[in-house]
Amino acid sequence: MEYVGSYKELEVYKVSRQLSREIFSIKKGFPRDEMFSLTDQIRRSSRSIGAQIAEAWAKRRYEKHFVSKLTDADGEQQETQHWIETALDCSYLSQEVANNLLKHCSSIGKMLNSMISKSATFCKPST
Repeated sequence: MEYVGSYKELEVYKVSRQLSREIFSIKKGFPRDEMFSLTDQIRRSSRSIGAQIAEAWAKRRYEKHFVSKLTDADGEQQETQHWIETALDCSYLSQEVANNLLKHCSSIGKMLNSMISKSATFCKPST
């Protein structure tokens, strides 16, 4: 495994940032009366994925904390999926846009679960 020096170099972090940017862009098309409900929720959960990954990286010294924060990131990506599906149900998103966003979420989830299952390789003490 190639050494990664920063969470910013992790592919999962890069994909989560891309998802967050895409959601920020599309939420502008949501109705104004959704500003403090659906819009706020989807924006918050999508942004939290990357934040949880960054926190996990900072806690690599303690494997259980690392796994816990990655689990939180996975929970945020699943919450984001829920809000995407809700926006689709309300016809605020097209099926194509929703599918693309959900594909990003699925990819993030797979990468996070891989990191969780291989957490010891990320948490090895420095030599």
